[in-house]
Order: sequence, then structure tokens, then C-alpha cells
Amino acid sequence: QVQLEESGGGLVQAGGSLRLSCIASQQIFSAHNMAWFRQAPGKERLFVAAISWNGGQIAYADSVKGRFTVSRDNAKNTVYLQMTSLRPEDTAVYSCAASPTSWNKPRYDYWGQGTQVTVSS
Repeated sequence: QVQLEESGGGLVQAGGSLRLSCIASQQIFSAHNMAWFRQAPGKERLFVAAISWNGGQIAYADSVKGRFTVSRDNAKNTVYLQMTSLRPEDTAVYSCAASPTSWNKPRYDYWGQGTQVTVSS
């Protein structure tokens, strides 16, 4: 069974940092693009960052460029999202996703349950 499990969310003050982790089932991780999306209450799910299966391609939403860094460790089946200079508008549920083909649209095959990130002003 394919599983994705996020961790690392929490409450942080504006300007602070958090690192999210997402561990995936081995059978999907090495051959799949991985992405982070976020969804605030009452709003649509938005793309945050993506990294290709070998780490050779990376993309970010304009709203997080220069503040967030996505990375992956294929030996640990884990993708990370390092978030710095956090703002209240970054508050959302962050979910990781895996797909062999999708990139920056929420058409991924597998999703985690999400982890809450709350940034206080």
C-alpha cells in the first residue's frame, strides 16, 4: 500500500522557520516527482514546491521563492520543505504528493494526510 506521511508542522511566530518532512513508501519514492501543496481554510489547494525524481528539477510558487527550499533524500525515501521567514499568510495545511508525471498542478497520484502550519503575527 502506498503511503505518504508528513511531519514537522506546528505553531511559529512570523519570521520563524520550520522544516516539514514527508516519508514515502519505497515502491514509489525513487521513480516519482514529489511536491508540496498547501490549503488554507475555505481556499483552494495551491502548489508550493516540486522536485523531480532525481532532484535535477525544482520549482517553487512565486509566493515562496527565496524563503522555502525543497529537497529529497532518496536513501531515506524522504522529501523535505525547509521554510524560513514565515509569514501569517503561509498558514495552511501542507500536504506532500507523489506522481510519476505531474509537476506543479494538484493532479498527483498519491497524497499524505497533511500537517498544519500556523504562523502567528
